[in-house]
Amino acid sequence: MGVQERRKLEKEHRRQQILDAARNLLFSQGIEKISISRISRESELGVGTIYFHYKNKEEIFIALQQEGLSVLHTIISSIAETEIEPDVKLRKIAKAFYRFTETHTEYYNIINYFLSSPKVFFEADKKQQIDMSGTKILTVIQDIIAIGNTAGFFMEKDPVKFSIMFWGTLNGLVQFKKLEHTTLQNQAHKEIYDYSVDKLIQSIIWE
Repeated sequence: MGVQERRKLEKEHRRQQILDAARNLLFSQGIEKISISRISRESELGVGTIYFHYKNKEEIFIALQQEGLSVLHTIISSIAETEIEPDVKLRKIAKAFYRFTETHTEYYNIINYFLSSPKVFFEADKKQQIDMSGTKILTVIQDIIAIGNTAGFFMEKDPVKFSIMFWGTLNGLVQFKKLEHTTLQNQAHKEIYDYSVDKLIQSIIWE
């Protein structure tokens, strides 16, 4: 291994140490109590090393969210590119998102932590960075609807609004998982999730 490759690997390893430490602190302490010095102690790296990779703690949390959204976008895009009917694509995306919340729990929790909070934690330009990552996912869904319309498969007049409703519904439905044994009266959450997704998709299919 050459010197440049070794340095690149070391740099990536340090960045991962920082992100892992920030992720742990986020869920154990909350964002308000996190500082660069605490991330430094948690990661066992010097404060100077932290600042070498990130300007401030906000950049670290932005990196964590974008990392998770990038993984999710890759999963969804791979489904959109397959040669299957548009309604099947939407169902597969819904199932993939559900799996993402279970197999990439830390990423999902970080995304949801900031999304569900009524407080805006970041400055406008930094928030826009995060929002743009989420917009990429909405665009994939929007394109599926538009293509389905063109093919005469869907009858949705506003693909943009439907993509927002569809993605918002998936996120909202996942939140109900914690109520599976209370409010949902012991009904299987996954069955309710699949039922709701099917009803939503059926509403735009030509009869």
